[in-house]
Amino acid sequence: MKKILSLMIILLLILGTAGCMKASNKGVSTPNPEQKFITIATGDTSGPYFTIGEALAKVYKKKLHYKTAIQSTDGSVENIKLLENHKADLAFVMSDAASSVLNELGKLKDGSTQGFKAMAGLYPNYVQIVTLSANKIKSVSDLKGKRVGVGAPNSGVEANARIILNEQGITYNDIKPEYLSYEEAIEQLKSKKIDAAFVTSGLPNNAVLKLQSSKEVMIVPIKSSDINHLTKQFPFFEKSEIPAGVYQNKDPIPTVAIRNILLVRSDLSKNQVYKMTKIFFENLDVLQMAHQAANSINRIDAGKGLVVPLHPGAKKYFEELYDK
Repeated sequence: MKKILSLMIILLLILGTAGCMKASNKGVSTPNPEQKFITIATGDTSGPYFTIGEALAKVYKKKLHYKTAIQSTDGSVENIKLLENHKADLAFVMSDAASSVLNELGKLKDGSTQGFKAMAGLYPNYVQIVTLSANKIKSVSDLKGKRVGVGAPNSGVEANARIILNEQGITYNDIKPEYLSYEEAIEQLKSKKIDAAFVTSGLPNNAVLKLQSSKEVMIVPIKSSDINHLTKQFPFFEKSEIPAGVYQNKDPIPTVAIRNILLVRSDLSKNQVYKMTKIFFENLDVLQMAHQAANSINRIDAGKGLVVPLHPGAKKYFEELYDK
């Protein structure tokens, strides 16, 4: 009987201790574990997003031993939704689309609770209004009444196409808009189903190069006065030009550019995003070999002037970089 009583007392003591430990641990958060499977949302398969994203996935697989996947999408707006719905972990996005989402969120402009943060600023995307020389479209105003590829639905291309057309007082009621990816737009331009197409991407765009191999391509310039007004009205636009020779053009072509950002899910751990940012820049040469648009990525400037707040992990990386 004494033995049974002793055993019961010991059991009660053990249960009591476990209960105390459970109570003391209640409310104590544990750090997010490192996620070993990473999905990268990119863009159209003919664009730099996809090519660079594919190279980055291989880098993370080799250097961090992650299982990686890349997802071809319609672009920036879709990519942000994928991040917010936990269907992607990293995403290539244009600044105008990210800025628009933050403005819609209103009270979340400080980036405190939205589902994405910035990991790094990337290279500029150039607005390229592509047509054929035979179409005799020499200015944005000439697009009125024409069949125009305005980008895929939910893409950053389509968002800035509206803005640039509006600068000339042109709405979608004044044109015949076609919602097409890069590849679709160029194919329809080649077969004369459309007259022009907005292709906003890094330089050069592979789909445009492909068209150039069989047709005489013209990139429609944007007027200087329009560029000045656009850059004043919309901070994400930068005055720029497509250098001579990119598309067999003899002279530079005036246009506007929009900086790309690599976004990451907000809830990924600080330590994981720090490692991912570090590995990204330590292997920048690999990304540059994949696509020459990545040559414009500058790690010194990559953490500055972003429309989206940095993730704490990326912030740690850049603080260490700037302290050197």
